[in-house]
Amino acid sequence: MIYNSVMEVRQIDRNLTTLERIHQAAKAEFLEKGYKDASLRNIVKSVGMTTGAFYGYYKSKEELFEALVGEHYAYLLGCFQKAQKEFADLPHEQQPEVMGDISGACMFDMLHYAYEHLEECKLILCCSEGTKFSGLIDEMVEIEAAATHAYQEVLQELGRPSPQIDPALEHILITGMFHTFFELVIHEMSLQNAENYVKEMRAFYTAGWMKIMGQ
Repeated sequence: MIYNSVMEVRQIDRNLTTLERIHQAAKAEFLEKGYKDASLRNIVKSVGMTTGAFYGYYKSKEELFEALVGEHYAYLLGCFQKAQKEFADLPHEQQPEVMGDISGACMFDMLHYAYEHLEECKLILCCSEGTKFSGLIDEMVEIEAAATHAYQEVLQELGRPSPQIDPALEHILITGMFHTFFELVIHEMSLQNAENYVKEMRAFYTAGWMKIMGQ
């Protein structure tokens, strides 16, 4: 899904540095067309420079895209990984009492970060096909699935119910959770509404997972 509403008029601020103008033009082109269909020629033309001059800044379209989104991809993924580790490092007997609390706080952290870097995060979520950044949700799904399996082992160790979850159902539920969350960012809902929706989502998914896990 590509968004034409962002930077509809391709006007580059000439008061910016050349690098800043490259980034501004690139964001507009990538948001409009996506990475695969974006034209490096259009980007350099918008900036008012030659392709040869552009290569003094970046070696390729791929490198330029990474410059725009790399740190934001790393932050979102790192935030989620950190939350999972914090939960896993808790004493086992404490984990059932706080299930969802740490990951819930992480969801709000990611939401606020995404709203502060909205264009860059929409590039990752909507416009990154053909790059190494297109798999953010897939990576998070794998991390969540591994954490779920580890938590099931903790429940078994504590002598609590821990029924086997069908792998296909598990994948569908986890994938749906992340798609639901990032829809808030993609559709640019007001931050207040997005925060309220995250609260409702947390309650919904936490209750559902506890039911499936026999808790």
